[in-house]
Amino acid sequence: MKKRQFGSSQTPAKKGKFKNDEDDEDLPGSFEAELATMMDDDFGDISQIITDEQGPEQENATSKWSRPPPPEFNPAKDTLSFQQIEVDHYTGKAMVGMPGSKAGPVPIMRMFGVTMEGNSVCCHVHGFCPYLFVSAPPNFTNNHCKPFKEALDNAIKKDMRSNPENIIDTVLAVEIVYKQNMYGYSGEEKIPFLKITVALPRLVAACKRLLEKEVIYSAFHHDYRAFESNIDIDIRFMVDTSVVGCSWIELPSGTWKIRGKFNHNMPVTSRCQLEVDVAWDAFVSHPPEGEWSKVAPFRILSFDIECAGRKGIFPEPNHDPVIQIASMVIRQGDHEPFLRNIFTLDTCAPILGCQVLSFGTEKLMLEKWGDFVRQLDPDIFTGYNINNFDFPYLINRAQHLAVKNFSFLGRIKDIKSVIKDQMLQSKQMGRRENKYVNFEGRVPFDLLLVLVRDYKLRSYSLNAVSYHFLQEQKEDVHHSIISDLQAGDSQTRRRLAVYCLKDAYLPLRLLDKLMCIIIYMEMARVTGVTLASLLTRGQQIKVVSQLLRHARERDYLMPVHQGQSSEEQYDGGTVLEPKRGFYNDPIATLDFSSLYPSIIMAHNICYTTLLTIQTKNKYNLSDEMVTKTPSNSLFAKETVRKGILPEILENLLSARKKSQG
Repeated sequence: MKKRQFGSSQTPAKKGKFKNDEDDEDLPGSFEAELATMMDDDFGDISQIITDEQGPEQENATSKWSRPPPPEFNPAKDTLSFQQIEVDHYTGKAMVGMPGSKAGPVPIMRMFGVTMEGNSVCCHVHGFCPYLFVSAPPNFTNNHCKPFKEALDNAIKKDMRSNPENIIDTVLAVEIVYKQNMYGYSGEEKIPFLKITVALPRLVAACKRLLEKEVIYSAFHHDYRAFESNIDIDIRFMVDTSVVGCSWIELPSGTWKIRGKFNHNMPVTSRCQLEVDVAWDAFVSHPPEGEWSKVAPFRILSFDIECAGRKGIFPEPNHDPVIQIASMVIRQGDHEPFLRNIFTLDTCAPILGCQVLSFGTEKLMLEKWGDFVRQLDPDIFTGYNINNFDFPYLINRAQHLAVKNFSFLGRIKDIKSVIKDQMLQSKQMGRRENKYVNFEGRVPFDLLLVLVRDYKLRSYSLNAVSYHFLQEQKEDVHHSIISDLQAGDSQTRRRLAVYCLKDAYLPLRLLDKLMCIIIYMEMARVTGVTLASLLTRGQQIKVVSQLLRHARERDYLMPVHQGQSSEEQYDGGTVLEPKRGFYNDPIATLDFSSLYPSIIMAHNICYTTLLTIQTKNKYNLSDEMVTKTPSNSLFAKETVRKGILPEILENLLSARKKSQG
């Protein structure tokens, strides 16, 4: 039984080679013929039967799986540049010679990426510490910072009860900074705030709670108000270092160290080819413009699995075996996959243009496919419904069979990929329950989620989507006969393998046709968030990222919004009823492009320009300097102060025109 139950498939439409659909008159019309056109001299009709613990016998069966060897870098003399694709953090030990806390556990940022030569990089970034701001009490001076820090440190330690991580100093620094509250116009006057730097990200929430609820420093009885205490450390790091999604990172010579070489004996923890260390203030993040708008040759692995289910029962990993796994691998920017293979349970007849690896047991097949993923070292996983079916099924099935090391599919050696339930809720897509699997350093890019998010279609089956966008369909194998084909001979399993291979190939065709990777990379660059968060997070993170970047440039602070659920509905734009009837003369239809953003930009509507009657009078703003809305809200005009929201919208609209044009 197959995971996606479709109706009867039609005969595949005739099409040409991936890289040039105009040549289809010269090529046969089947998917098998297309596979044959991809065959090259050093890789093609390789068919092996593997019955025990050995790997593939022929060296060229796996030689193309690995990345090209990296050049011999000398960090003292060479610069390392890579395009980062993922940013995360972990808790580790302080490194000698790096900024930040010198004792106890410290947060370490981590960037994964690829060089232009195709080498994978794991970059540990040291010395960046989490922080928050609170309103400063009146008459608070620099002399109060040290006793305030000590009092807050003691309060947090007492609140912790136990200290298994052996944190020595919970509060690392307290300093006075002069900034403005983003919410509401307050002239050019800056007021004092306390910037509180803590040892670990989880201490930010404790710090905020204690300051708001208890008297921490008895010299002042002040109603502390927190600012920017709800910002993820990953976003905070990216904002403070001007890193945007998929930007190019440069490590200048003399600022970085490579693990395992030149007397730098930090343990190698990742599967990347280059694992390096650098201080958070020593690397350069290039804006994605000009030369730095290029895209590295990311490895994209598209895969599909087939299961032998029981009649009338949807496959269950505790009962039904995985019988085939098809993989297609392409480099971003190439026109056709450079690697095509199929892992099969039991024998399978050769397929021209494809590696066929047959296994005597399902356990061995899963084990070797896990090895294949680790050797291939992909940057992006893709496929159709891989988040909610393929990956969870494979991981659960491997766990059921006690397959050795299968779940270590990410780039960090000692972290297993674990399935978690995730609830996504938005007004655009409603409430959706999804599975989430962690792959540190790799991005799961499920094409089904992309299409549901970005396109309104009548059906989201792979068959329907492929026909809609590509005018072609899956191979003509009905899900009801999959178990029968597996139980047949090598030729029937070959038919099933071709079907499985095409299900792995179609997502790559769709990615190429719809330019999904490029569009999402550009979105990550414009909004300043990671590629993965565009699919796993909602709209808010993109807004917060942009607000933070503009606020930081202009010394604003974002207040912490206390969200409250409300049933209140807001009225949208006025919709006029059409005058129905038959018209002999043509009717002109006018549509206002980007209506709400245009209103915000035209009238300078923003948190930073919001006025009250009192502030209007305080700063002597005449009526000509103020916009009054139909609901009697007041906003300072651009002549007084340019708002942050209009700036963000101008940048977004400009980026959209640029990409379209």
